[in-house]
Amino acid sequence: MEIKVVRKVLDRNDTTANRNRMLFAEKNIFVLNVMSSPGSGKTMTLQKTLKILAPEIRSAVIVGDVCTTHDAERLAEAGIPVVQVNTDEFGGECHLGAHVIEKAIDSIEMDGIELLIVENVGNLVCPAAFDIGEDARVVVLSVTEGEDKPAKYPAMFRVCNAALLNKIDLLPHLDEFDVEKAAGYIQQVHPGMPVFRMSAKTGEGMEPWLDWLRERVREKQAG
Repeated sequence: MEIKVVRKVLDRNDTTANRNRMLFAEKNIFVLNVMSSPGSGKTMTLQKTLKILAPEIRSAVIVGDVCTTHDAERLAEAGIPVVQVNTDEFGGECHLGAHVIEKAIDSIEMDGIELLIVENVGNLVCPAAFDIGEDARVVVLSVTEGEDKPAKYPAMFRVCNAALLNKIDLLPHLDEFDVEKAAGYIQQVHPGMPVFRMSAKTGEGMEPWLDWLRERVREKQAG
């Protein structure tokens, strides 16, 4: 019985996700679902990304957190539309479901938007299971976390299209984190997935990531 209940929840979510996907396709909007554990530097990564891309790509963001508007306020500094979703209003959910995205986009003027980024709730488990109608998923892993996170949370890394290995500026101060091992674990779980080694704080290594994202947006715009 419990399995049937879970299946019903996922089926309902997928139905809404397909509606979202059709809307995004109609408007040629590339939708990126960005996921990570708390403290990975996800928000700073998006801050830097959006600041650089703002002159060339019209963007909007949906931010998911259990409480507060802190991350949304930081991202709004890029001068783009930002919608905050606080999941404590509906039970403190550990992810954003498709129905939440469907409601959030009602607050955004979608005409003319080329890139919609969803900053999901910080969690390496729940968000991986829920389709929101996105075109691609990215996971952010920082060097201050365990290098074996991809092996411990394989579902997250399997469903993503790219991984950002963030905070590499801290490597000189970390004796126990092995970048090659971390990248190796990612490849074991998801062979061939691009891994971008970068520091959102210093900007080191960000250009390959930005080029990857630009290309995905161009492809969606081309129809």
